[in-house]
Amino acid sequence: MIEMIEEGSGKVLAFKLSGKLHDEDYKTFVPAVDEAIAENGKTRILVQFHDFKGWDTHALWDDIKFATTHCTKIERIALVGEKSWEKWMAGVCKPFTMAKIQYFDVSNKDEAVSWIEEGL
Repeated sequence: MIEMIEEGSGKVLAFKLSGKLHDEDYKTFVPAVDEAIAENGKTRILVQFHDFKGWDTHALWDDIKFATTHCTKIERIALVGEKSWEKWMAGVCKPFTMAKIQYFDVSNKDEAVSWIEEGL
């Protein structure tokens, strides 16, 4: 499930990802990002993982399409996670975007918010 959460402001969108992601999740996530880009130009995204289980096959394809079509429209991505594989995933994402990506442990969430809002 992808759920929009209140965190940050203006050019920053924040989402909580939990459970296993499905195609339906991207049908709300992508339009929300597109709307923010239309209003503010380049956007920053904070993603908070909670009990995240990954993607089904269709959602994985949705994620790849999103990365390739939005690679120049997102300025920074802060990933806040609970597990070592989520940190590894942050490194895997880097070649698919021009955004600066940084991983933060859930215990450093405030640091992630500060980083994502830096310079705004």
